[in-house]
Parts: sequence; structure tokens; C-alpha cells
Amino acid sequence: MKRLLALVLALVMSLSLFACGQKQQPDAADEGTQTETTRVFTDSCGREVTVPADIRRIAVSGPLAQMVVFAIAPDKMVGVANAWDESAKAYFDAKYLELPLLGQLYGGKGELNLETLLAAAPDVVIDVGEPKDSMAEDLDALQEQTGIPFVHIDAYLASMDDTYAMLGDLLAMPNEAQGLADYCRYVYDKVKAIADSVEKVNLLYITGEEGLNVIARGSYHAEVIDMLCNNLAVVDEPSSKGTGNEVDMEQILNWNPDAVIFAPGSIYSTVADNENWQTIPAIRDGRYYEVPMGPYNWMGFPPSVQRILGMQWMAKVLYPDAADYDMYETTQTYFQLFYHCDLTAEQYAALTAHSLAAD
Repeated sequence: MKRLLALVLALVMSLSLFACGQKQQPDAADEGTQTETTRVFTDSCGREVTVPADIRRIAVSGPLAQMVVFAIAPDKMVGVANAWDESAKAYFDAKYLELPLLGQLYGGKGELNLETLLAAAPDVVIDVGEPKDSMAEDLDALQEQTGIPFVHIDAYLASMDDTYAMLGDLLAMPNEAQGLADYCRYVYDKVKAIADSVEKVNLLYITGEEGLNVIARGSYHAEVIDMLCNNLAVVDEPSSKGTGNEVDMEQILNWNPDAVIFAPGSIYSTVADNENWQTIPAIRDGRYYEVPMGPYNWMGFPPSVQRILGMQWMAKVLYPDAADYDMYETTQTYFQLFYHCDLTAEQYAALTAHSLAAD
């Protein structure tokens, strides 16, 4: 973080040299205009941040924010934190795919590209997700040195409606936010009711190219899994990473799940011919599925709002009698609301080719 702030300071100082000595004192009329065009927004860290009253240009600080903001205000985004997955080309308008890459503030392989951020000239930088211990101090420092407001909005699966309500307040888009908030609340309550009404399946969620990583019970990435299943992956220290905890084949065999879900890019396509995996009845009897991928992993990684779709898919796969809704129509609705895309039957079939129980 120190190196990040040092780079900000260097950039801002270099941009300030030209302007030195040219500042003029605003007159009373200017001060009045300034007051009318800004407002104070209190973010989830409790920080009171002065932001434009009419926010037209948004930068996002990470992939979680990218997904959440894209649903409500895609045309206000001046860049993306992570490059879109290749599959996004099938669903997104080309203009969104061409947005500049800004990098991300926390996590990931890189860091926020401050030069690109300053060139994009956003009205605000929005961070969405879990709060970090140093977040308030980090955002204050970046804000002071760049002159750009930075705000954080908490996001948890059980309260995505609150996330969108807060975002709608920030962006002065209450109607758009209300529709998304209501949908998130409706879906969460619907799936929670299903989970509370069934005898939960003993399940493992497998990740990794070798199929030897699990999403452990109690981890942030396991919120949907733990709600809908008896997650057998109990470990001493659940990983906070989307790659999960590494285990060995002996442990997987001992857990002996009733059903298995494989993350995209794991070993779904090879277990049918693997002698070790075939000793597990769930694999031998075909009770295993691959998480749909497009334009994101529906179950997380990163764990953002797409889990609202993923939890409906998972409930439908595991408890089809209790989940008495049409999954194609459900997916269409989500894609329209959050991706601004009219999903075709052919696209849906491709997305779920390995992901639904046989009729």
C-alpha cells in the first residue's frame, strides 16, 4: 500500500507542476455553485465523503465492484478492474468490452493503475465487498492525494438489497437500484426457504486443475454451499481464497459425498474415467455437476452478485422438487437485469450443458 500511495503522490505532483501559480480565488458565486453541485455521502466505513451530486463517471476498485456496478450503471463506467472473461463477448455490448483496464486496489495479481485511473477522470471510485482492516485509512489517503472521492459499500450475500439501496443513493438512481434490490431480496428469501425445507445433501465443492482443492465450510466463498448443503469439507483453517483448501484423495474418499460440484476448469470432464473417483458412488452414479461459466463462475470467484443466480441453479440441481421454477426463465431474468442481455435458448443450453440433472 505504501508503494501505491507513493506512486499516487508522484503522479499528482507531476500533474500539479503546470498548474502552480495559476490558481485563482473563487468568488462568492463560484462557492455557491460548488456547494450546489456536491453532497456528502456516508460510506460503509462511516467515512463522510464529498461527492458530485450528479455522478456521471465511475471507476471501480475491484472485480466485485465491477459486477455490482455494471448492473445498475454500465454506461457510467470509465474502466474495469479486471479484463472481462472471454465468454463475455457473447453477452455484452462491444463498447463495454473496450473499456480501459484500471487494475484493482485489493487482491488479485496486479494493483490499481493510478496513471490510467487519473487519465480516466472518474467522478468517484467505488469499492464493493468485505471491509478490510485498513480500508478507511487507505481510501482516505488515496482520496487526499488524487483528489478523487473513494467510497466503500459493504456487500454480503444475505444483504445485497442493502448494497444496491446504498449504491442507488450514491448515484442518485433510486428507481434502478430498487428493482435490483427487490430482486436480490426475493431470490435470497426464496432459496433460503428451500434450504430450510429439505433434508440437506452431503456435498463437496471441488476446485483446482488436479481436483484436490475444496471450498471449506465457513469460508466466505462457501456461503451458498453452506446454506444449501451439508458441506463435508470441514478443515481447521478455511481458506479465504477462491481456490479453496488443498486436500488429498484419501480425504475426499473418506468424506464420501452424496453429490459433487466441480468448479469451472477443474476435473469434471475426466472423473468418469478416473479409477479413484469412480469408487465414490456420487461419481459412479452420475450425481456430479460442473458450475456454469459465463460470463462469470455462477458460484463465485470472485464472490459477487452473480451468486444470486448461482444459488438458484444449485437449489434446482440438488432439490428439483422443492425448486419449482423454470431455470431457463430464471437465468433469462438474471441476464436481463444484471448483464443487460437477452439470453437465447441456445446460449442457455451451452451454459448448462454439464450443469443440470438429467430429466
